[in-house]
Amino acid sequence: MTTNLLDFDAKAMAEHFAQMGEKPFRARQVLRWIHHMGAQHFDDMTDLAKSLRAQLERSCALPLPTILSDHTANDGTRKWLTDVGQGNAVETVYIPETSRGTLCISSQAGCAVNCRFCSTGHQGFNRNLTTGEIISQLWWANHALGADPKGNRVITNVVMMGMGEPLLNYNALVPALNLMLDDNAYGLSRRRVTVSTSGVVPMMDRLRDDCPVALAVSLHAPTDDLRDELVPLNKKYPLRELMAACQRYLVKAPRDFVTFEYVMLRGVNDSVAQAHELVALVRDVPCKFNLIPFNPFPESGLKASSRDQVRAFGEVLINAGIVTTIRKTRGEDIDAACGQLAGQVLDRTRRNERAAEQVLQFTPRPASSNVISFEQMQAQIEQLAQSAQGKGGAS
Repeated sequence: MTTNLLDFDAKAMAEHFAQMGEKPFRARQVLRWIHHMGAQHFDDMTDLAKSLRAQLERSCALPLPTILSDHTANDGTRKWLTDVGQGNAVETVYIPETSRGTLCISSQAGCAVNCRFCSTGHQGFNRNLTTGEIISQLWWANHALGADPKGNRVITNVVMMGMGEPLLNYNALVPALNLMLDDNAYGLSRRRVTVSTSGVVPMMDRLRDDCPVALAVSLHAPTDDLRDELVPLNKKYPLRELMAACQRYLVKAPRDFVTFEYVMLRGVNDSVAQAHELVALVRDVPCKFNLIPFNPFPESGLKASSRDQVRAFGEVLINAGIVTTIRKTRGEDIDAACGQLAGQVLDRTRRNERAAEQVLQFTPRPASSNVISFEQMQAQIEQLAQSAQGKGGAS
């Protein structure tokens, strides 16, 4: 059985090479060849001894992504659909701007959080992606966009805002983040790598301690009653706990604010009164708001707020001294805009079937390390919460 070197950050790579009887600098060389230089084969690694290259060829692998489709929108946004096996595929989106290039990366095949306004969640959930499957999205985008090993890279920012809830795939996420930050790999600043979460409070505390990068929180409602409907995870970690976790995170964060994402839904969460409630909610959390136009899909039963309503809502926040931006919709013509990423998911939660039957029941499925049922995901959340309590985190 071969070892997938894409699953290793610098520490794991060094440990693997030590087991091979090789010195640490060899691990750094290989890491740099794979991620910084974009090598696709061990034979490309010309400063390694031929004997070592032959050994790597026998015992290790670089399973680079299989791209099922590659589409470019009228505005230059580019979306790749990547095969991750077993009938599943995930989407990665590159958003070019004048001063930066942002890559939006997926962390799961589907999503178990099931936010009402998100087409990914509507598809259900199959499994977590491995570290290799997460980081290979960045590897491929660099390759496809013509990255220069000398440092002239078009991808300046990475956001973990694609398919899935990143913090529910924590053990694979953190090594991938380490690679993004490593100077021998992608060399990105902590300020330019953002993890977006729907509010998994114990894992926010762990990320603060293990790998603090920029934090974005999918908020979408000013009250628990409404957020319970839009973001079901709120029933486990209500707004009071979430705001406290944001404050704790900022102690070690590379930025001095949290970005709150807020999808604007007509007649649901977009009134001026709700904007005032939002101001009161976040008064103790240094933050900025990103108001996101909703991209409708038939199953949601929701509609986008009007431009005038979004503007009136935003003015309340701005007048309260909160930096507020209205996100420009990008890649809509190729379904690459916020909330539109769907990919292909062999749903192990039977979400569509249950929605049709209107039965709130989950059926356990056989699981491997990367394929879990929704019940197991919920149990995992409970275990993480208990673990965080033991380390001084929030419950």
